[in-house]
Amino acid sequence: MKVLHLISGGDTGGAKTHVINLLKELQKHIDIELICFLEGDFSKEARKQGINIKVYEQKSRLDFSAVKKLINTINSEKFDIIHSHGARANFISLLIKLFLRKTVITTIHSDYRLDDFIGSHLKNVIFRNINAFSLRFMDYYIGVSDNFKEMLISRGFSQNKVFSVYNGIDFNKEINYVSRDEFFKNHGIKNTGNEIWIGIMGRLDPVKGQNIFLEGASKAYKKNKNLRFLLAGDGEERENLKKYARELGIEKATYFLGFINNPFDFFNAIDINTITSYSESFPYVILEGAKLKKPTISSDVGGIKDIIFHGKTGYLFKKGDSQELSNLMLKLASEKEDWSRLGNNLYEYVKNNFSTEIMAKRHIEIYKSIISSKF
Repeated sequence: MKVLHLISGGDTGGAKTHVINLLKELQKHIDIELICFLEGDFSKEARKQGINIKVYEQKSRLDFSAVKKLINTINSEKFDIIHSHGARANFISLLIKLFLRKTVITTIHSDYRLDDFIGSHLKNVIFRNINAFSLRFMDYYIGVSDNFKEMLISRGFSQNKVFSVYNGIDFNKEINYVSRDEFFKNHGIKNTGNEIWIGIMGRLDPVKGQNIFLEGASKAYKKNKNLRFLLAGDGEERENLKKYARELGIEKATYFLGFINNPFDFFNAIDINTITSYSESFPYVILEGAKLKKPTISSDVGGIKDIIFHGKTGYLFKKGDSQELSNLMLKLASEKEDWSRLGNNLYEYVKNNFSTEIMAKRHIEIYKSIISSKF
């Protein structure tokens, strides 16, 4: 079995983590290759992890010389399946299907109707629509949660062509991180030991709901002045969110850290992990926080309810409900003895159900079923 994976190479966050984790495990069992269309942090990390990767660099999205090289590679190396990730790879896969009779499967990492692209609003609309159009011509689909599988089926994708595979994290890989004191020192933050650090990690984008995080934080802070709030990540909403923190009167208790290269530095530093998204698939920030046994509060969206069981492995609140979020922040802050119970329960559940081994095994099962259906 030979499977070729395609991704733009400019990806960060969950999609980057998913593909690298998946391919690192898959290559132990089947013949895989990864092709990116941009050179950067993604390709460097893939090489560092020992993944078989090539970069066919595109000068722009309309540079089709990379597509020609890709078609030659597919012809010469006789791949059984093309597996694409993300909008650029989906469009290139559509072009490939015009010239080659190859089976293409795509992973849906996020709600494609809500995806944002760098550039103007017009570019956002154009690329979003191109991706939605390209998706209709793929042969098979993988949603990263059962919720995303159902979303695709509800939008008219054939039930027989849609699978679900949850994200996985490597529990065999040793994690490295700086000490809490060093982390705060590096970011110029005073830590006396009396503070309770509540954190959120993700790109600063409206869909991630950091405005709800700040609203919940301001309400909680009025009742507990020991609370401190850390936002890790960067994005177009940074200045708006900083302004909003000032308007809410919590600017002195709130810290915008920017992009954090090693997420475990961040998760080691915080006491409570939060997710406030309006839409999610199955976010890695929960899995990464779980490795460090962090108690978690999350909006009840996407596949999150399949990992956060209210009161057992964390707490859930209705998306957009900053008052409920505030109540849960205060509840956890006042019940420190509950941190280890929730954190340990989450760790054990993730380890037993969402490892990279399980994720890779499920992909191989899907590949085999697709190949067998062709004969």
